[in-house]
Amino acid sequence: MFQLLSTGLIAGIAGFASSFTLVVAGLQAVGASDAQAASGLLILTVLMGLVTIGLAWRYRMPITVAWSTPGAALLIVAAQGDIEFRAAVGAFIVCAVLIVVCGLVPALGRLITNIPQPIASAMLAGILFTICLAPITAAVEYPWLGLPMVVTWLILLKVAPRWAVPGALVAAVVAIAVTSGGTPFPGSTIVPQLTFVMPTFDPIVIVSLGIPLFIVTMAGQNVPGFTVMRTYGFAVPAGPALTVTGAASAASAFFGGHALNLAAITAALTASEEAHDDSSKRWIASVSAGATYVVIGLGAGLATALVTIAPPVVVVAIAGLAVMGALIASVRSALEAPEHRIAAIATFLVASSGITVIGIGSAFWALIVGAIVMVWLGWRTQRSRPNRRIDAATTLPEK
Repeated sequence: MFQLLSTGLIAGIAGFASSFTLVVAGLQAVGASDAQAASGLLILTVLMGLVTIGLAWRYRMPITVAWSTPGAALLIVAAQGDIEFRAAVGAFIVCAVLIVVCGLVPALGRLITNIPQPIASAMLAGILFTICLAPITAAVEYPWLGLPMVVTWLILLKVAPRWAVPGALVAAVVAIAVTSGGTPFPGSTIVPQLTFVMPTFDPIVIVSLGIPLFIVTMAGQNVPGFTVMRTYGFAVPAGPALTVTGAASAASAFFGGHALNLAAITAALTASEEAHDDSSKRWIASVSAGATYVVIGLGAGLATALVTIAPPVVVVAIAGLAVMGALIASVRSALEAPEHRIAAIATFLVASSGITVIGIGSAFWALIVGAIVMVWLGWRTQRSRPNRRIDAATTLPEK
């Protein structure tokens, strides 16, 4: 039992510490005040804990729920223009409703998950790329803050990879505390409290933020989440999992949260032999992780206050270290198929450019450009293929 509980505790701490700065920075980028960002972090952390406990308990599987990390990165990239936070919350709700619909209508879920992998991965890579540049910028602009963080990350990446990002966070916190001269935190920001946000539904923001958020959450988190669980022999019921996480996302949106989904990395901890040799007992580790999230959520105000007093580029730099592995995986997946590499690179370049056209951000245009390039090159290939098939019919039996 100790092994199960301790694994869940580690998963909860690592899951929160590795990317909470990205969540806060993302919410602030789309117009959230400090209080609204703290509220969003609080509701996301508590709800992902409660939903994790509920799903793990109900299905006796080590199901773990997390916030959308690539979605939080998207918020930073999408904030090239001025976005009112109420409109961003409206986009969050649209994203949540679409996730619920995917759970209720399996055909839609299959349609979204069948978006060509090179396009989806390249869009995610483009979003993460700008975030992963932040450690370099921070090390140059604020060397007394950025260098200790990066060096600590590199050292722990060699000796204790699981603690590399939390260790970098601790190094950054110490450096910030030393250089800030003991700047006190405002008491009102430390006390955890929920702040209700009345949403507005702006079509431009929905297209530039809500739809891409939905796609990266599904393709970048839910699909890998299901895959990780299958790897360890657990067939998570897709319909209920998507419906519940989508409904929880909608509830969190009214208090500033962006999106919840199935976890992948933390799920690999609670679903593996590391949690327990007996797979039928590993759900207890997820319950432990969920309880850890609920407790940690009470410190959301303090976490947000810490992010607020740090230079923005340093905050994003911590997040950049956290998503470095996701960037590598996305690039590898995007370029895996040689015939789609041009389309993938086009998607990546548009997504990372940060352009805004008619008020719509680069993530949406990346999907459009990638799809156009893929269709065009695919069409050209189909036009020229019949002659080749005659010459090599025996060696090209496939399409």
